[in-house]
Amino acid sequence: MGNNYKFVQNSKCEFFPCHDMKDTEKFNCLFCYCPLYMMGEDCGGNFKYTDHGIKDCSGCLLPHTKDVGYDHIQKKMMSVIEQVQEEYLNKKK
Repeated sequence: MGNNYKFVQNSKCEFFPCHDMKDTEKFNCLFCYCPLYMMGEDCGGNFKYTDHGIKDCSGCLLPHTKDVGYDHIQKKMMSVIEQVQEEYLNKKK
């Protein structure tokens, strides 16, 4: 089985590429909006906070990196799933 599901590119998008990247052929659009935004500092990406407390991910290429992004996000999402499961089980007690 291939890994084609891990990579999608929409080079016709008016925002493509939405981040500066040297090799745009490897720019992955699969996670156009990063699902790890809600993890705050635990996302593992290159971000900063604005003076108003908004997370600025414009310097982050992690979800858009062809060979790394998908696997990183899936691993982090497992920790989100575990956290939600733990919260649910604690409520049942």
